Amino acid sequence: MALDHISVAVKDLEKSGEFYDIVFGFLDMTRISDRPATIGYGTRFPEFWINARPDMEPVPIDTGSHIALRARSEDLVSNCYNAALENGGSDAGEPGPRQAALTAYFGAFFKDPDGNKVEVVTFPKPE
Repeated sequence: MALDHISVAVKDLEKSGEFYDIVFGFLDMTRISDRPATIGYGTRFPEFWINARPDMEPVPIDTGSHIALRARSEDLVSNCYNAALENGGSDAGEPGPRQAALTAYFGAFFKDPDGNKVEVVTFPKPE
């Protein structure tokens, strides 16, 4: 089994689309599908969707969930994180080394303008 795609709800589709257009550029993800109530981002097909929910309640501060996306380098992790903060996102964990259950990695966390938590990660190459 493989994960096909993920979707998150956003209050303002146009504003969130502008946010993700910039942030995902650092991950080589582009806007692949653009419909009246949803936008799909990916590398070859839409893997990450944002769906308009103009009447949604704010995302709770700590839902315990997040979406992790892979970057090719530590610089791209930092650039993606910085772009998120410069374009309406908020800090949820500065770029830096971290220890996962199985390996060490370099990652950063941010929240999009609606409070959806996103992690950007890269894994060091074995020496």
